[in-house]
Amino acid sequence: MIAFVSGPVAALAPTTAVIEVGGVGMAVQCTPGTLAGLRVGQDAKLATSLVVREDSLTLYGFADDDERQVFELLQTASGVGPRLAQAMLAVHAPDTLRVAVSTGDEKALTAVPGIGKKGAQKLLLELKDRLGDPVGAGVGRQAGGPAGPASWSDQLHAALIGLGYAPREAEEAVALVTPQAEAALAGGTRPPVPQLLRAALQSLNRTR
Repeated sequence: MIAFVSGPVAALAPTTAVIEVGGVGMAVQCTPGTLAGLRVGQDAKLATSLVVREDSLTLYGFADDDERQVFELLQTASGVGPRLAQAMLAVHAPDTLRVAVSTGDEKALTAVPGIGKKGAQKLLLELKDRLGDPVGAGVGRQAGGPAGPASWSDQLHAALIGLGYAPREAEEAVALVTPQAEAALAGGTRPPVPQLLRAALQSLNRTR
């Protein structure tokens, strides 16, 4: 098992960071929130989880060990693979997920792309005794500070800056995708940051 990777950030993409480890570039799949904290050329350390398939080896990266642990625990539920587990962590902090599961918050789970009402009900039953109690950080963000879903625009702006765009370019891209985010909010769901990031990058590529 590769527990973590540490080294300079060689490149950033919408869903991937490349970390140079001993002269080798390790491609690590990350959430927008994790990517937002990385900068090309700066050293980084990511907790990792290696997912082995017959035709692929995929390394998933996380800001800390708690995120990695939740990522792996989510996959113990039937129907949850690494991509859905990562999507859940892209929308909710680990403690937010723990609170949602412990309180039976179906709406919080359906805010994740790919999870419907029946799927949320099933997950609440299966994960009830697996994620454990909140450790504190996520609850604090819920109460006052900005959690990922509560500040989609800040998260998106930070991700674009991390990808090397100028602040003004990032602001313009956020403004262009704001109607999509507002449509999601109007429909009762949280703005899907990964999809918004892809749309923002497309708009930036068209204007360059």
